[in-house]
Amino acid sequence: MRAANAVAAAQDEVVQLCSELIQIESVNTGDPATIGDGEARAARYLQAKLDEVGFETTYLEATPGRGNVICRLAGADPSRPALLLHGHVDVVPADAAEWTVDPFSGAVQDGYVWGRGAVDMKGMVAMTVALARQYRAHGVTPPRDLVFSFMSDEEAGGAFGAHWLVENYPELFAGVTEAISEVGGFSIPLDDERRAYLVAAAEKGVAWATLKATGTAGHGSMVNHDNAVSRVAAAVTRLGTHVFPIVHTATVDALLARVHELTGLEFPEDDLEGAVGKIGPVARIVNATLRNTANPTMLRAGYKANVIPSTAEATVDCRVLPGQQEHFREEVARIVGDGIEIDWVWQPPLEYPFEGRLVDAMVAAVTAEDPQGVAVPYMLSGGTDNKAFDKLGIAGYGFSPMRLPADLDFSALFHGVDERIPVDALQFGVRVLDRLIRTC
Repeated sequence: MRAANAVAAAQDEVVQLCSELIQIESVNTGDPATIGDGEARAARYLQAKLDEVGFETTYLEATPGRGNVICRLAGADPSRPALLLHGHVDVVPADAAEWTVDPFSGAVQDGYVWGRGAVDMKGMVAMTVALARQYRAHGVTPPRDLVFSFMSDEEAGGAFGAHWLVENYPELFAGVTEAISEVGGFSIPLDDERRAYLVAAAEKGVAWATLKATGTAGHGSMVNHDNAVSRVAAAVTRLGTHVFPIVHTATVDALLARVHELTGLEFPEDDLEGAVGKIGPVARIVNATLRNTANPTMLRAGYKANVIPSTAEATVDCRVLPGQQEHFREEVARIVGDGIEIDWVWQPPLEYPFEGRLVDAMVAAVTAEDPQGVAVPYMLSGGTDNKAFDKLGIAGYGFSPMRLPADLDFSALFHGVDERIPVDALQFGVRVLDRLIRTC
């Protein structure tokens, strides 16, 4: 009865928590000079909500204004490894002129909670905090320790959030072996009745490459056969237009095999991307996990129109499949050619087995709340704070469970205009997370 009462209470408050979090403008521009104290205010808000029901919370800042809050709920069996439930409080910017509603209003209308961060990822944070609060308030003891961590700076790589905590306060995560977080557990339609819930069991690596060319400086009116700008532009063009080959990975192969089993859809090798496109809007994510990618994003050169600079640089956002790191480096060097220096910043890819007690509990929790639903593995084309916790040997899965309307292009809402999350999806997520926590 305690557990049932806790879940009912969590469902009652999750929408308000989500709305109030959205109203805190915790925008992360990626530029420390333009970031205010929104992340700290969001973290302090969560701390107050957790303190209110008796948690002993730890609040930490890597630098002023970048808040992180952590707490632990003791489980029935302290000898078992702990489970980490984590989320980030920062969001990307939003241009209000493009939106139907104020992106920081947290408006609850038309069956949705609207605003920047609704799906990425204040909705999941609200689900998690609602359950944590009501477990504590109703005296619910989970089978193993739960660690809750809500952090800054995920949208810019986590240097002031997850990575900083892992490097400086690893003891806060002592005993944790598994984690769940964002960008997974959401439904996609298989047909008119059935749904697949995509659980992120893998993530592509994030590799930012800075290409640098040097040449001979001179007057813009003179002939110059040693132009750094031309050299880096040519290298960027070669890399940006290169189509990397399809590479099979265990997670993506498992996803396609499961979809075939459930729907009969074929995935022939000679038209794999075309066949994936039949899955629906989520195909943009799945197709991005069939191969390595390299997208030029920034160019820097020169200081005056009539001066040929001696150096030129370009930044390329590369996303790399598991097991491909060294090969990818060599391939990029070959593509850009001689005369180009390459500096790398890496967050490695992740891939974990879609099996074991935690995964079995995910599958069972989804089916219990949606008998026509089935949890299947997939690979995230981006990255999450799970990359930081992997350094501590923590296997992190994307599992933010939501049953979504079949006609909602959910993947387009991440960092998109009119970001919103269905009210009933938040309440569904609370129920699924509760089942997962109490059975894993």
